[in-house]
Amino acid sequence: QVQFVESGGGLVQAGGSLRLSCAVFGRTVSLNAIGWYRQAPGKQREWVATINSSGRPNYADSVKDRFTISRDNAKNTVDLQMNSLNADGTAVYYCHTANYPSDYWGQGTQVTVAT
Repeated sequence: QVQFVESGGGLVQAGGSLRLSCAVFGRTVSLNAIGWYRQAPGKQREWVATINSSGRPNYADSVKDRFTISRDNAKNTVDLQMNSLNADGTAVYYCHTANYPSDYWGQGTQVTVAT
């Protein structure tokens, strides 16, 4: 059973930064792809970034050059550093991994960007 505990969300001014953290249980981050998704009010959940088992990151175009995904193998966590946040950043952010045919999600952490 895979479980995530996301933390680090909160209220930030536009242009500011936040760092989200995802503690992973039941899966080793160095051996699996772990991603971050977000869901804004009234919108579908969208992919933000993924770090694969080799440590290679990939980003949605909307966050490229502003967000950085990283992992700490010793702590088994995956972080998302978010800089230059704008109104589009207001959303609930979720950790995700998949083991076909199952998808695993965290409970999410709320990020609100004040404009």
